[in-house]
Amino acid sequence: MQAREAVEAQNAAEDGTAVTLAGATLVLDAAGALWWPAERMLIVADLHLEKGSAFAVRGVPLPPYDSRATLDLLARLVTRRRPRVLVALGDSFHDRDGAARLGPDERASLAELARGRDLVWIAGNHDPAPMPGLAGDAADELRVGPLTLRHEPAADAGEGEIAGHFHPVARVVVRGRSLRRRCFVSDGRRLVLPALGAYAGGLNIRHEAVAGLFGGAYDAHLVGAARTYRIAHHACLPDR
Repeated sequence: MQAREAVEAQNAAEDGTAVTLAGATLVLDAAGALWWPAERMLIVADLHLEKGSAFAVRGVPLPPYDSRATLDLLARLVTRRRPRVLVALGDSFHDRDGAARLGPDERASLAELARGRDLVWIAGNHDPAPMPGLAGDAADELRVGPLTLRHEPAADAGEGEIAGHFHPVARVVVRGRSLRRRCFVSDGRRLVLPALGAYAGGLNIRHEAVAGLFGGAYDAHLVGAARTYRIAHHACLPDR
């Protein structure tokens, strides 16, 4: 089993950055998703589907294409990784009525994503209850081997927690230019994923809400066009 996992991880790492968490080899995909080769599990966080329509209901006009763009990205990830299990780490919809506002094409896309694999919807603070009429299973959290998958990081979490919720981003200066990028954040004990949603926004990793999750040093893995870039937290800048 360990030998097979090593081979799968090596192959997968050709299309991402391999990291280890609680003894499990994981791959940081440059699209902002997490791939667990040994379980053939694809993990994404904070899709915030139908955020555009949620704002429109409140009189704030946004282009109504965020769900389509997010689902297209997710479909490309599924096609490339071919997961056995697809896990969405909560806030998959922007509000409790998000699923009801999905268009027919977006519903068909979700049904296709669930075809031939297990789809697990983890409860988030924006979508704490199961969404009616969608394929897949709902759960408050998911424990697989040494890892615990949940939406919001727990204050008392032990080693092996994977979560979302904070939409982490990092700001760095490269060749005199300030860049702000989505990122994974980890101290080797827990891992926080970036938001995958087109309209999700982000919170700087130097913010106390993110920094307070880690007892000491931690790293940002910035999402680039083709790979991730590991930067120590102290080399990242707070937002102005």
